[in-house]
Amino acid sequence: MKIKKISEVLGKRVFTDSGEFFGEVEEANLFENKIDGWRIRVGGNVLSLMGGARGVIIPHQFVKSISDVFIISKSALPSQEAGFEEVAD
Repeated sequence: MKIKKISEVLGKRVFTDSGEFFGEVEEANLFENKIDGWRIRVGGNVLSLMGGARGVIIPHQFVKSISDVFIISKSALPSQEAGFEEVAD
């Protein structure tokens, strides 16, 4: 298994496991020296569904793969009824 530095992951394009473009990795959230989640700046068609929010926090457990692109489980995405977490610039 190849270990990546967080700096290598920032800015990578994020796709769901069904192949939909979701956004770009903006930041890693750390808790007790481990990655707890990822702040993703949404883009593409997802942006219109977000109701004004520009990003979401995806827990690390829903990340399926990190390579040339970042793959997340579609089940990790917040439902439209639950709303989205606003990410400040």
